[in-house]
Amino acid sequence: MSMEITNNYSDYGKGYTNTAKEGNVTTSTVELKTPTGGTKSEQIKTGYSNVNDYSKYLQGKYSYMNSGTTSMQGVPTTVSVSGAFLKKCMNDPEKAKYLEENLAALPDCASYAVSHAQGTLTSISYEIDANGNITGISSGTNDPDGKIARENAERRAKEKKAAEEKAAERRKEKKAEEEKAAERRAERKERMEGTFTVSATGTDVKSITQNIVAAVSGTSSPTGGSFDIKA
Repeated sequence: MSMEITNNYSDYGKGYTNTAKEGNVTTSTVELKTPTGGTKSEQIKTGYSNVNDYSKYLQGKYSYMNSGTTSMQGVPTTVSVSGAFLKKCMNDPEKAKYLEENLAALPDCASYAVSHAQGTLTSISYEIDANGNITGISSGTNDPDGKIARENAERRAKEKKAAEEKAAERRKEKKAEEEKAAERRAERKERMEGTFTVSATGTDVKSITQNIVAAVSGTSSPTGGSFDIKA
């Protein structure tokens, strides 16, 4: 089974306090929403000159971001953030807050998914595209111990055996029918043995009849014999 959920980036209020700068990088203390409905204070950094440095900063806090497949709650998990969106966030405190708020929430979200999903999850992935839209995908199985698969295999085996037995019975019936048909043909042949058909052609029905009788009797056509044909 698989499930995909998409969330769109929306406007985030500022609410920044205690900002500090180190070179071009600004550190701000902000309130991030948590999955439980509360908030927590968190320091976020913006003002990076390139995406690579910004990514290193984020991976220092969220090691699972853009690092391939990791594990959350024992489930293989991937978290991918578009480089284009990172570029938008690195100098935009509002977008940066949105990004970090969601990155920080991922472990709790994965825990919730594992504990509430029907069946057993086999993979989880979150993707944040160039516009900040988040797509979550989970895959899993309702048959982690293979019980359903075994039952289905047994059912299919029984159905196959029944079909084979039915086919064998049909072949047996067909063979019996063929044997009966052969017996009927032999009987007809026996009945036909000793029968005959003869013919004669001419313009005199009397002589034609005599020739037919002679042929049936195995004698020569009579030379002097005759019979009367009466009207």
